[in-house]
Amino acid sequence: MSLAKYENHNNNGEQGHRSHFLVVAYGIQGHINPARTLARRLAQIGGCSATLSVPISGHRRMFPSHENSCDEVSDGLISYIPFSDGKDDGSWPMDSEDRAQRHEANFRSLSAVVNSLAASGRPVTCMVCTLSMTVVVEVAREHQLPFVVYWIQPATLLATYYHYFHGHEKLIVQHDTNPTYEVNLPGLHPLRICDMPTFFTEKTQNYLSKMVLQAFRELFEQMDQEKSIVLVNTFDELEGVALKAMQPYMDVFAVGPAVPPLGALQHKNASEAQIHLFKHDEKNCMEWLDAQLEKSVIYLSFGSLLSYTKRQAEEILHGLQDHRRPYLWVVRKEGRAEEVDFCIREANAGMGMVVEWCDQQKVLSHPSIGCFVTHCGWNSTLEAIVSGVPMLAVPSWSDQPMNAFLVEKEWRVGVRAERDEEGVLTREELATCLDLLMGGGEKTMQIRANANSLKERAHEAVASDGPLETSLQNFIKSMQNLNQSRK
Repeated sequence: MSLAKYENHNNNGEQGHRSHFLVVAYGIQGHINPARTLARRLAQIGGCSATLSVPISGHRRMFPSHENSCDEVSDGLISYIPFSDGKDDGSWPMDSEDRAQRHEANFRSLSAVVNSLAASGRPVTCMVCTLSMTVVVEVAREHQLPFVVYWIQPATLLATYYHYFHGHEKLIVQHDTNPTYEVNLPGLHPLRICDMPTFFTEKTQNYLSKMVLQAFRELFEQMDQEKSIVLVNTFDELEGVALKAMQPYMDVFAVGPAVPPLGALQHKNASEAQIHLFKHDEKNCMEWLDAQLEKSVIYLSFGSLLSYTKRQAEEILHGLQDHRRPYLWVVRKEGRAEEVDFCIREANAGMGMVVEWCDQQKVLSHPSIGCFVTHCGWNSTLEAIVSGVPMLAVPSWSDQPMNAFLVEKEWRVGVRAERDEEGVLTREELATCLDLLMGGGEKTMQIRANANSLKERAHEAVASDGPLETSLQNFIKSMQNLNQSRK
């Protein structure tokens, strides 16, 4: 839909009195979906509208049928406007100079988005950024707009990063070679070094990891300039301790779990469904699941970023074959080494099905799924919680070790698998963990009971007039009061 058409479609004569949130996210799967869910939830509250802005590369994949990748699009509730990093190819910065150039391009482009929205009669009243997009804070300050950080990782990670940058960095770095060393952070349960974000202790010269940690550092420095407002993709029954621990330092609102309304899956509401940047064959996948017994299928997916080595694919294949249960295994074609294809063909010929991508929330909510072998990204973790599916956590980097700790130790809804010295999940470890999760022992039954209990609490959080809705309304009220005080 064109800008003019969108304006005519939405302009009800009250636009000047509306709260208009510009939500800005990285153009990757793990950022787009929670950002989009938040934007839609904000727009569903009276007196509010929302626009989602992602880089052109991500926007292009979201709306491949649009000839002009810079066009504004509407889904009837929110609009989508892309911005440019100067490259528009979906790549990550290669060095500090590249990062600086993209940062400047992002600033110019996002400023232009703010100006164009104001010119069209839809002035932005608040900018929201996912995690470490410091450029959004700079644009907000340039345009004298309030900014809000949307923390799309657990509240426990928010607290961990905050205290790392506020007095605990030296202690953590001093013990980075001792993975079992426990650190006591204010308000949190003791955390081991191996449960911390990998960026704290990584020894390689990986520029991407160094860049991410630096971006986090810059974000917290910007947030320190005033008491910040942070929206967290979690809910109180899940992380009440961590949320309370952060209240002295920032205004925190729990606005999760950021999954589409739970009834949308059954009613096939296309506008509520998750955005998929990868093609998938939903029909064959769901028909195959329909033919399986209840809680009999092992579902495996390591997210949208991780690729498989030949050895890792072989170990998983043999571990599944040794376990002898049906499995649904997601292995993206994009970035896949040719030598992995043999494993994929053999896996498809066995008791399982291998797909390039799937609608994960639909899969996890299917009654045939017995457990979820996951990299423990936060979106995947929340989707498993909402579906009540026990998890086998196989963390790799970033927030994943912390998420695995929460799954296994805090909530007791799964177990954590250990990788070998090469970082590979071995067939023996996979089979042993699957035996535990898919068996009938006392621990298995307790994990399943815990998962069902947490599912009920997640459903209560997102219910109409529930904690999520109340938290969003309180947030909007605080932003309206802030804007009034600035006039």
